[in-house]
Amino acid sequence: MTQTLPPGIRHLPIYLDRASQERLLEAVRAIVAEAPLYIPAMPKTGKEMSVRMTNCGSLGWVTDKERGYRYQPTHPVTGRPWPDIPDMLFEIWRDTAGTDIEPEACLINYYDSSAKMGLHQDRDEQEFAAPVLSISLGDDCLFRVGGLKRSDPTTSLRLQSGDVVVIGGENRLAFHGVDRIYPGTSMLLKREGRINLTMRRVTPANKAIPGKV
Repeated sequence: MTQTLPPGIRHLPIYLDRASQERLLEAVRAIVAEAPLYIPAMPKTGKEMSVRMTNCGSLGWVTDKERGYRYQPTHPVTGRPWPDIPDMLFEIWRDTAGTDIEPEACLINYYDSSAKMGLHQDRDEQEFAAPVLSISLGDDCLFRVGGLKRSDPTTSLRLQSGDVVVIGGENRLAFHGVDRIYPGTSMLLKREGRINLTMRRVTPANKAIPGKV
C-alpha cells in the first residue's frame, strides 16, 4: 500500500543499490577518520543525544549546552575544518533535490540499536528554498513526518538502506524524527546500526551548481 506523504516530501525507496551503498559507506568512513564521531549535547540542559555525529562540507551542524544549535566551519572536538562533501553526494543531490542551489553541509548521524531522534524541524538554515535531503545506510528505521506544527498529524514509514527522502517545498519545515531502529535488518555495516546523511543549504543561495544552466 502506497502511503501519502505531505506535499514537497518524497520517498525514493532503494535509490542506491548495494554497490552504491558500499561506495558511499567507504566515503563516510574516510570522513569519520578525519572528523571523528562525537556525542552532541542539548542546549541549556547539556543532556547527551542518543546519536553520535559528524559532518562534511564547508559548514557543519553542531549543538552543545553553552551555545546551542548552530552551523560552524570546524569540528567542535578537533577544531579542524570539516572534510569536503564527496562527489558522490553532490551527484545524488543533483539527481534528486530538484534545485540548482548547492548544498553546503552534510550531517552524518550514527544510530545504534537504541537510538532515536525526536520530532524536530530543520530550521537553523538561512535558505529554505533548497530541500533537506536524507540518505539511509544500514539497519531499517521507523521514520515519522508531520506538518509545520508539532501537533499536526504524522505519517510513519519504514526506511531501508539505500533509501532517500527529500523534505522540501511547502513542507521544508515539516516536523520529522526517527522513532526506532530495527537491529539486524541490514548487513551493510560491520555492526548493527544505521547511518543517516542529511544534506542542507545553509547560507542564502548566490550561485548555481557547476554545469547547470
